[in-house]
Amino acid sequence: MASSGPRLDGLRRRQLGGSYRTGAEHYDRIRPGYPAEAVDWLFDVPELAGRAAPSVSVADVGAGTGKYTAALVSAGFRVHAVDPSADMLAQLSRTLPSVPVTEGTAEHTCLPGASFDAVTVAQAWHWCDPEASAREFDRILAPGGFAGLIWNQLDVSVPWVHRFSRIIHAGDVLRPGFRPELGPELKLQEFHTTAWSVAMTPEALAELAQSRAYYLSASESTRAKVMANLSWYLYEHLGHAPGEELQLPYLTLTWRAVRA
Repeated sequence: MASSGPRLDGLRRRQLGGSYRTGAEHYDRIRPGYPAEAVDWLFDVPELAGRAAPSVSVADVGAGTGKYTAALVSAGFRVHAVDPSADMLAQLSRTLPSVPVTEGTAEHTCLPGASFDAVTVAQAWHWCDPEASAREFDRILAPGGFAGLIWNQLDVSVPWVHRFSRIIHAGDVLRPGFRPELGPELKLQEFHTTAWSVAMTPEALAELAQSRAYYLSASESTRAKVMANLSWYLYEHLGHAPGEELQLPYLTLTWRAVRA
């Protein structure tokens, strides 16, 4: 169920985005991380050439429980995490206690101006107001700074994954040729795709479905229908056994944006 990139009005954006204000432990346990290759590509820019990683400051906005934050920390960068959910940030701090955190949004990060070499938004730009967020990123970026917009998405070119994505209503599967919408302060510069996979059991795939905004915001009857359809698909149609390890293929899509 590919989309051109969710265009949500302000009310619907807040309703769906609010689904993630609780349930941080489950989200952190079941959602995938990010491959190092994608981070390496984003930060391979002339402006940072010759600089040691610890001297590079990054604001990870919409950080959630710190999935992308962890990849930035592993790369050696100095990271500050921002998210509107205190529950998510508490989980992030349990995992990454050295990372400073701030409750805020992409539109209002509450961070000091001209202070960061990069701003990253992983799996969250579709919840943001692109114009207000671009203005805020322009404010907090240091001269020569850039923004990274990142999505993990299921690789729906694989037939069984395509049907799985339809059953769980994975609305963040982006249409080929999609380009993130930006405010006038920023312009897209380059794009990169990283293909990778993560080991999952059928039970974990069910938990993954339960971490999606569609499921979290659905009625009990709709949730039951999703789980019944998924159980039939995995166990009866595909013939997988409980506990069987499957490789779930992902694509990490990364856009680099610079000041206009």
